[in-house]
Amino acid sequence: MTTTDTVLVLGGTGKTGRRVAQRLGQRGVPVRIGSRSAEPPFDWEDRSTWVPALDGMSAAYISYYPDIAIPGAVETVRAFARLAVERGVRRLVLLSGRGEAEAEEAERSVQASGADLTIVRATWFAQNFSEDYMLDSVLAGQVALPAADTPEPFVDADDIADVAVAALTEDGHVGELYELTGPRALTFADAVAEISAAAGREIAYLPVSIDEFAAQATAQGVPGDVVALLRYLFGEVLDGRNSHTTDGVQRALGRAPKDFSDFARDAAATGVWNGVVSS
Repeated sequence: MTTTDTVLVLGGTGKTGRRVAQRLGQRGVPVRIGSRSAEPPFDWEDRSTWVPALDGMSAAYISYYPDIAIPGAVETVRAFARLAVERGVRRLVLLSGRGEAEAEEAERSVQASGADLTIVRATWFAQNFSEDYMLDSVLAGQVALPAADTPEPFVDADDIADVAVAALTEDGHVGELYELTGPRALTFADAVAEISAAAGREIAYLPVSIDEFAAQATAQGVPGDVVALLRYLFGEVLDGRNSHTTDGVQRALGRAPKDFSDFARDAAATGVWNGVVSS
């Protein structure tokens, strides 16, 4: 890829897409943000927006919201990948979910498009505690989750973005499947304890049932499709199948992944867990 090639970044305002777009820009690679508020707009639910978003692109980062495992995502992602290849967009990088059968079906559907594909299969994002639905709970001083004692090797979104950008701009990544985790597994209680220590204030972890959690999320205004996804992730996927760490970051980037304690330290330094964000 040359710096005259333009990359379409779907979900370009989200946790990983925002970081991918920023890094591409720092490399001098032109970026088109794929979102409903962009120009031209991109909307997964409005296929008439797909062609204008793809026109003139040489590569695309595919991030499906809220998750590639939700009902209907496989067919939608399959159709988009086919269209991208038809429009001459050969290189695709797909963000997928670890331990999700539906996500793996989506991976196969994109592979079938014939694209020059790299799959980035990620575990739970560390940034879910600082940029997503768990932030309000952290700010309130109590994180209530139906996570039992199952450990999870949380991955930093910066590592995901670094791998995606390497796959979009460098040789040697086509055909690879990078399963991304952090360097060690922590229970959610462990993670909250590390956040509490980094933030310098008391943040408690409270185990709850999946029904209590879903009801609380709904009361907080979390959209119904996201609540259903969380039920799936906590009720089925978080069963130990993803507790082991992997070497995906090391294979893709030649370096170790970021540790959760480093994430917690860096996030705390921004003030996000004290209700303020430093400039």
